[in-house]
Amino acid sequence: MIIDSHCHLDRINLDRYENTLSLALDAARERGIEGFLCISISLENLQNVVDIAQANDNVWASVGVHPLDVDSGVAGVEQLIDFARQDKVVAIGETGLDYYYSQDSKALQQESFVHHLQAADKSQKPVVVHTRDAKEDTLNLIKTHGNLESAGVLHCFTEDWDMARRAIDMNYMISISGIVTFKNAEALRDVVRNVPLDHLLVETDSPYLAPIPYRGKPNQPKYVREVAEYVAELKGLRLEELAEITTNNFFRLFNQANSTRVMSKTL
Repeated sequence: MIIDSHCHLDRINLDRYENTLSLALDAARERGIEGFLCISISLENLQNVVDIAQANDNVWASVGVHPLDVDSGVAGVEQLIDFARQDKVVAIGETGLDYYYSQDSKALQQESFVHHLQAADKSQKPVVVHTRDAKEDTLNLIKTHGNLESAGVLHCFTEDWDMARRAIDMNYMISISGIVTFKNAEALRDVVRNVPLDHLLVETDSPYLAPIPYRGKPNQPKYVREVAEYVAELKGLRLEELAEITTNNFFRLFNQANSTRVMSKTL
C-alpha cells in the first residue's frame, strides 16, 4: 500500500478516464496506491477539495492558500480553523514561502504562513509547507509560530540537507516527488539517502512534475509508484518495505485520517 501524500485531484487531467475522478483513483489503486491527500491552494478551490475528499474513500483534504496565491486573498486564522473542522480535513495548507517566483509578495506570504501555522496549532493538525528559495524564513517561522508536536511536512522537497535536517529536528517530515528521478537531481538524491526512514513521505504533486519515464506529461496519482520505487532503490529497500514505512509515516503525521480510513482487502 502506497499513499500519495500530496496531489491536486481537482486539477488532474481526466480525459483518459471519461472525465470521472473515481476512474483515475481506481487506476491508481490497481497499482497499489490506496490513499490520497488532496491539497487546496486558494480560497476559491478549497471547498471543492474538501468535497472531493468527502465523496471518496481514503481521500483526505488539507485546507489552505498557496504562497503564490496570496494576492487573491489571505485567509484569517479563525477562517482556516472553521474550514478545518469539516469531515476528512486532516491538515492545514498548502502554505509556506516562495521567493523564487515572487519577491514582491514576501510580506504577504509571511503573514499568510503565520496564519496557517497558528491555525494548525489551534486545530492540532499538521501543516503542509511549500518552500522555495526561502530557507531561513521558512524555518524561523515554523520555529516561532508552529506547533512542533503536530508538526508538518516540507512537501516536494528540493532544498539542501541542512534544511531537511533542521526541519526533521522540529519533527517535520520530508516528502519526495518525481523530481528525484530527474537527471539533474543528484543533490536531491543525496538528501533522500540521508533522510531517516521515519521522516520520509512520497507524493506526486499531480498534475505537476511527472516522474521519469512520464516527464513532460500530465502527472497522475498512479505515478507515485514510480516515485516510491526510485526512493526505495536509493534507500536500499524493497518497494514493499518503503511502501509500508511511508504509509505508517503518513498515518502517524496525519493522524486524524485514521478515523476515516477504509482498510483495503489487499493489505
